[in-house]
Formats: sequence, C-alpha cells, structure tokens
Amino acid sequence: MKAFGLLAVLTITLTACSTATTPAAPAESVAENQVTVADRMYSPKTLTISVGDTVTWVFADRGMAHNVVADDNSFRSQIMETGQFTHTFDTAGTFTYHCTPHPDMTASIVVEP
Repeated sequence: MKAFGLLAVLTITLTACSTATTPAAPAESVAENQVTVADRMYSPKTLTISVGDTVTWVFADRGMAHNVVADDNSFRSQIMETGQFTHTFDTAGTFTYHCTPHPDMTASIVVEP
C-alpha cells in the first residue's frame, strides 16, 4: 500500500514537471513612437525621438474628446474621441503640447539630432 502511494506521488510529480505549457499570448503591441491619449493623460508623458521620426497619438479615452496642440503651434489635431493623429518632427528640440479642453493634460516630445 505504501509503495502504491509513493508511486502515485512520484508519477504526479513527474507528470507535473514534464507537462508542456502554452506560452501566454503577447501583449497588444504598441507602435514605435506612439502616445496613448487615455484616462485624461498622454502616455508616455515624455517621448524621445530622432529628427525625421513620426509620432502617432492614439485616442482611446472611452468617448472623452481630446486633442493635441503644440505650445508653439507647430502641430495641432482636431478634437477627437477615437482615431489617430500623426506628426513628423523635422527639427531638433523639445516640443511641449497640451489638450485644449483639458489644459492640465500636458506632455512633451524631445527630438534629438
């Protein structure tokens, strides 16, 4: 009887150790140079890119309308609830921006040469 119990434990242990597992599905990928507009914030708050790169803002705040407006007026999106806005940065510098309906929403793009 003891031998049977020991054999059962050994079998279960070996089976558990050798059972193949399926890897988890990868998380939904985020595009390179993407800013998410959600939860009344821009994420990431600061994004560093190179001259010539394009940034994509993805609006996903469950029906709340936002926009993206450069403090120096070099770019501006429409007020949007969903969808995307893109802008290509051709000069180096730091570009701060905000949301006109929600002035507390601010962020920046750092463009390196």
